[in-house]
Amino acid sequence: METTPISLGVPRQILESLPDDEGAAALDMQRAVEGMESRLNRAIENANDDAEAVRIAVDAIEYMENQIETYDEFVPELRAWGQSPIYAIAWRNLHADLVMQLHEIEWLSESIDTERNYRLVEDGIRFGKRD
Repeated sequence: METTPISLGVPRQILESLPDDEGAAALDMQRAVEGMESRLNRAIENANDDAEAVRIAVDAIEYMENQIETYDEFVPELRAWGQSPIYAIAWRNLHADLVMQLHEIEWLSESIDTERNYRLVEDGIRFGKRD
């Protein structure tokens, strides 16, 4: 498997959903995605083999999924306090889109599911042995 650099971006519809605050939130999102992309590519480039590269990508996906849950929990809390949840929704949607972007990368697409299934089985076996 030949790994190519990962390219991530902030979808236009997410940027357009943000209130016009002189572009500060959009710039924050773009910088955050650039940082994630840079760290991910650097880690994959330093991986010893393709399997390690896939594990790194799956770690990133799991991190983003945790972020989705975190931002999703903020939405009702912000509403309860009478505040707009638009930023929490935008960040949640951004992380969900980044997960989809990683799934669309050709050299990763099949390997992601294989690694995630392996982790599920490994966790199940490890948890099962504690009985």
